Amino acid sequence: MVLNFKEIVTATMVLFAVIDIIGSIPIIIGLREKAGHINSGKASIIAAIVMIVFLFLGESILKLIGVNVNEFAVAGSLILFFIALEMILGVTLFKEGDTSPDVASIFPLAFPLLAGPGSLTTLLSLRAEYAIQNIIVAILVNIIIIFVVLKTSGRLQRFLGKNGIAVIQKIFGVILLAIAVKLFTSNIQELFN
Repeated sequence: MVLNFKEIVTATMVLFAVIDIIGSIPIIIGLREKAGHINSGKASIIAAIVMIVFLFLGESILKLIGVNVNEFAVAGSLILFFIALEMILGVTLFKEGDTSPDVASIFPLAFPLLAGPGSLTTLLSLRAEYAIQNIIVAILVNIIIIFVVLKTSGRLQRFLGKNGIAVIQKIFGVILLAIAVKLFTSNIQELFN
């Protein structure tokens, strides 16, 4: 098992861009306000487990339930689309069910925000190009970054203030919407081909 630094750096950067933890700060702050607290460690660990399990078993699990990667990505893109609409329009589309810190740390934070359809489908494509151990290191590097951002989101909120967060939320809402549309269009085309 030899680690390849170049593969690790590339896979880390690709995952970092897809996970977009910096762009998710407004969503994290919104979740923290709804739930009162987010368990950063739990969210990070669950996201890591979901990604690593999906790296090894993803295609098999999807085949078992009769879903292909493209259908999975389309479904996930719709969830991201509605989260983006919430951010841009300032409306609540998802039912305010149980917003306890434990539930909010798992859904929608760990899945589908951190270990979502974008990152999971990216893992499957990285697996076709890179060695498994290098992808696992890339996942762990991203999880450390995610943990640090989750831990410091309260300080970021105080630093940015309500207006700063509102502006960032709208901007990143549009970016998340664009990512959702891109994920949807690229995968819906594959379904019809």
